[in-house]
This record gives sequence, C-alpha cells and structure tokens, in this order.
Amino acid sequence: MSILSLVTGSPGPSGFGSASTAEQVTEGIDASSLTIIITGGASGIGLETARVLALRKAHVIIAARNMEAANKAKQYILKDVQDARVDVMKLDLASIKSVNEFADKFIALDLPLNILINNAGIMFCPYQLSEDGIEMQFATIILVGHFLLTNLLLEKMKDTARSTGIEGRIVNLSSIAHIYTYRDGINFDKINNKRSYSDKKAYGQSKLANILHAKELTRHFQEEGVNITANAVHPGLIMTNLMRYSALLMKILKFFSFILWKNVPKGAATTCFVAVHPSLKGVSGKYFADCNEIKPSTFARDELLAKRLWDFSNDLISSASKP
Repeated sequence: MSILSLVTGSPGPSGFGSASTAEQVTEGIDASSLTIIITGGASGIGLETARVLALRKAHVIIAARNMEAANKAKQYILKDVQDARVDVMKLDLASIKSVNEFADKFIALDLPLNILINNAGIMFCPYQLSEDGIEMQFATIILVGHFLLTNLLLEKMKDTARSTGIEGRIVNLSSIAHIYTYRDGINFDKINNKRSYSDKKAYGQSKLANILHAKELTRHFQEEGVNITANAVHPGLIMTNLMRYSALLMKILKFFSFILWKNVPKGAATTCFVAVHPSLKGVSGKYFADCNEIKPSTFARDELLAKRLWDFSNDLISSASKP
C-alpha cells in the first residue's frame, strides 16, 4: 500500500484499506464453526481481535500470561457480545514449560482447532534472558513462544482440517519493523550476545522471523498436502501496552507522524481479515498490511534463511529443554 493510500484510507485490491476496522472486514462472516486460539488476547489488538471474532460466533480461546487481565478481557467481551463463546487459558510464551503445559491442557480438552493467531509479543525491551536462557524478544515472539506453540498444536490443526474439511489458518503478527534488523537478517551466532544487542534490531529480527516462520510452514504444508495456510501481517502503527518499554519514544514519533497511526479497531483489521475472510482461501506464505498483500523485505523472501531459522529454532529448543 502506498503512503497516499495509508493516509487517505482508500481501499486496495481486497476492497479494504488502512481505514477499515475489524468489524468491517468480517461483516457477514459466520465463524460459528471455528475454534480460534489467540495469544496475547487480553489487551490491545489481541483483545479487539478476540472480541470481533467472538462477535462473528467463533469459539475464542484467549491464551495469556496474566490471568487476571485475561478474565477481565473475557468479561469485557461478554458485556459486548452476550452469547460469546470465550475461554481463557494460562500461557507464558517466554517459558518452554508453560508452552508445553498449555498445549497439553488444550489437547486434553478434545476441542477442534481451526485457527491459531500468534499475536502476543514484547517490544524494545532491555537486554534480558528468558527462564530458559534465551534473549527475551526472540524467545517470546518467535522461538519458544510461537514456534514451539505452533509445532505442538500442528497435529491438532491437521486433524481438525481433515475431519471438518475446513481450511486451517495460522496468522503470525509481524511488523514493518522487520526491515530494521541485524546485518545478516537473523543473528544466529549472537542471539544471546549482550554486547551486540540492540533492542530495536532485536525486535526487527523477531518480526522478520515471524514472516520467515510463516514461509517455512507453508513449504511444509504444501509438501505434505495439508489443508492449512500460514501468513504474516503488519497491523499498522498503534499505541498499545506493547510499547511500554518505549512509550516516550513512540509518543514523540506519533507526534511527528500522526497521520500514519491507527486506532485499535483498525489495527486488528488485517489480523481478522487474514484469519477468516473467504477471499484468502488457499493463500499462504504471504505478508499483509492494511488487509492487502504486500512485498516484504529481501530477507523475508529468502527461502534458505527461512529453512535455516526453522532448523536453528528446533535445535535451540531441544538444547534449552534438556535438564
């Protein structure tokens, strides 16, 4: 989408644009046959995504670290959508143990799983390691959090797609920030290197990884003939709790670029569009912004980098999981 389209909100080829809201892009869609997990669905874009998909009759499961916030989010949705089907489950994306426990508990519920929205994340945090000894932004946004979670739920998604005939979809929340990363794209040899750490580049790296993850998932699905798609989205510039580590910087940036910023209902639009819109049936391995497919960075289109990230992530999780 061009800057002019972003500013004016004029629709792109999909019929939607930067001014579209999550409710608008899902209008008329019956999601009553869908079960959807949304990570980080207790606030911000994730909460609006959960609310709108519940409004469209989906069974929504909010996976969140803060259960108090998650329960408040559930009540907020029920107040707006009285017949909503919303459940909450505890998930700490920075913990291998928590991700495994979440997956085990969900599978034990014997529910279908049609859509996984990997929404949660942190942004520009100071250097710190997760409980498994992995740099926090990389661990939470891609490696432990969403890479492992997705892998653990894949068989459930495949079974659901086979038994129902309904296409499964995985949506990774990425960002335009994926273009600002380390020199080689992914800093494989220095993931935990404090000296070379940059909070901005580490965030960009993690968001690049989200796109590469969707690309590599797509390759696996196509090889297996699986009826599941995987795509990545840029929600737009939105002031949410995600920016708690850089609130002052973001407020200054917003002051000088206010015409480019969205509110939360508009910020959740692309996620909802990619998750449930029928026009995207069979579309996979793509990157979307303002509800339209756009071309990501050169790194994000690198198939060899995507495969290397896949192998690296499997090896690192295996190593971090050892006693």
